[in-house]
Amino acid sequence: MRHKILLSAAAASLALVCGAGPALAQSQTGTVVVNGTVANRCLFVTGDVVLNLGELALLSGDTAALGRLDASKVTSRTATLNGWCNGVSASMAVEALPILNTSFTDAAPSGFDRRIDYTATATAQPAGGAVSASDSTLTGGGGAASTTGIFSSDITVGFATPATPTGGRLIAGSYAGSVVVTLSPVT
Repeated sequence: MRHKILLSAAAASLALVCGAGPALAQSQTGTVVVNGTVANRCLFVTGDVVLNLGELALLSGDTAALGRLDASKVTSRTATLNGWCNGVSASMAVEALPILNTSFTDAAPSGFDRRIDYTATATAQPAGGAVSASDSTLTGGGGAASTTGIFSSDITVGFATPATPTGGRLIAGSYAGSVVVTLSPVT
C-alpha cells in the first residue's frame, strides 16, 4: 500500500507542475493614462520696435514743395516684429495711429499741418501663405482682423499713402505715432 500513496503523491506533484503552473504565472497589465492641455495663445518674440523716420519735410526740389511732407520718408520704411500663434483660428489686427507733432499741440495755422496720416499693413507668413491686416489713420479704431491660424514668423509692418490733412508745410517739432499689431488666440 505504500506504493499507491507514493504514486498518488507523485502524480499530484506532476499535475501541479504541468497543469497548474501556467495558470499561476499568467501576465497581467496595468495602464497609466497620460494627458494634459496646451492653451490657445499668441505671443510676440519681438513685439516693440522703434522706427526713426528722420527729417519728415522736403528740403530740396520745387520751392512750392519745400517744408511739406516728404512721403518717401514714410513709404520707404518697414518695421519687423516677430510672433507666433498656436491655434487654427488665431487672428491678427492692426490699428494705425497718426504721426502727430508732440511739441506743437495747438491747432495748426492756415498753410501748415501737425499731423501725418497713412495706412499701415502688417504681413505674417503662415505655412498656407502670407496673411495681411491693415488700418488707416483716417478712420477711428482698428482695421478688420485677418485669420492667421497657426504660424511662427516675422511680421513685417509697411506704410502707404502718407499725407497731411491740408497738404501744408509741417510745423517744426518732434513727431510720434504708432502702429499696434494685435495677435489674438480665438477660442
